[in-house]
Amino acid sequence: MSHAKSIKLGLMLHGAGGHMNSWRHEKAPADASVNFPYFRDLALRAEAAGFDFLFVADGLHINEKSLPHFLNRFEPVALLSALASVTHRIGLAGTISTSYSDPFTVARQLATIDNISQGRAGWNVVTSPLAGSAKNFGKQHPEHALRYQIAEEYISVVQGLWDSWEDDAFVRDRASGVFFDAAKLHKLNHQGQFFSVEGPLNIQRSPQGQPVIFQAGASDAGIALAGKSADAVFTNARTLAEAQEYSAKLQAQVSKNGRHPVGIFPGISPIVGKTIEEAEAKYRYLLSLLSLEDALAYLGRFFEHHDFSQYPPDGPFPELGELGQNSFRSTTDSIKKRAREEQLTLREVAYQTTLPRGEFFGTPEQVADQLIRWVEEGGASGFIISGPVLPEALGDITRLVLPVLAARGYWQPSTATTLRERLDIPFKTSRYSVPATRRDTVNEQ
Repeated sequence: MSHAKSIKLGLMLHGAGGHMNSWRHEKAPADASVNFPYFRDLALRAEAAGFDFLFVADGLHINEKSLPHFLNRFEPVALLSALASVTHRIGLAGTISTSYSDPFTVARQLATIDNISQGRAGWNVVTSPLAGSAKNFGKQHPEHALRYQIAEEYISVVQGLWDSWEDDAFVRDRASGVFFDAAKLHKLNHQGQFFSVEGPLNIQRSPQGQPVIFQAGASDAGIALAGKSADAVFTNARTLAEAQEYSAKLQAQVSKNGRHPVGIFPGISPIVGKTIEEAEAKYRYLLSLLSLEDALAYLGRFFEHHDFSQYPPDGPFPELGELGQNSFRSTTDSIKKRAREEQLTLREVAYQTTLPRGEFFGTPEQVADQLIRWVEEGGASGFIISGPVLPEALGDITRLVLPVLAARGYWQPSTATTLRERLDIPFKTSRYSVPATRRDTVNEQ
């Protein structure tokens, strides 16, 4: 049977998986992050299982303490372009920074993927939290609030460029020799605080109108930006309570902007066993792939690569002041709050952050229960499966959990061919295709 809240699913493509040492796991290739046949296989398996989209995370700065799959990995636009040519229905969302890229180029790249894939592209908008990114672009790293001001204007420019051509602008009438209708070509002529962009963009609109806008910021500034411009959001909520709190804040901002509710997709790393004992064994094996040094380094990346090895591991979590406030603010606030409230040692914080047991742990029925609970109780519209080890997680969800969800009416693969349709997001109408009095309303939806 079908259900009003059929769960949407994405698959995070980040090397072998979300576990920092997933490359050591027997079920993933050690070179997964630069192994295209591996990504192609995952994409085709996810599409065959009925997943709605693929999601590629990204960052622009590494050092010797970065995660293994950050050190050596494909650039999202290139990877998604390649996957667009071997898939047919699954959405293709990728991360691109508004702090360190050019809006005209990004508009063109994403519109190209959207046309290659016939309407399956999505853009995960990030502002790049790590200050080290600036050194790769010869720039000063904007502070937190400024990054979001830049991002707001950047998104406006890109979406304006995506409306350069109306849907039926290209006539291509061979008999008359008319290639396009000049009345349906529009220059943007944007002059703003951060960008000056004339336009028009040199590519047509796609079958979904415009790519889907994902946004991942969880700070107040990030939520405010998502409330104005996101079609869907990617979150890192660890508990249902956190997810509900985030959802309430986000939807309040969305409503304030006169928009319809947006989809919320927490990233989760389910550990599923046919029995609870099997799930426990999987967790212990994953734990065995981590050293304390690994876990402390993983924790440090959220705090501007702070060196946690200088503190006694079995002492209390150290007082760090404002460290991390200009990078992963919402994540570092959550880590510090949990350490304080649960009186955790540094060792406990490091391991729990690096390999959370999480709420999606146990038998297929237990994991399905949690997925349904999060959706029914306002914490999620769907989920992005991010590991711990991608081939294993995808197989376990597909073989073990989806049949349970289907039997309960919460899983029915979509037959839609555009990402907007798959995620129940309306076609993005061009601002020029409707009467002027309705333009603002249409483009806020």
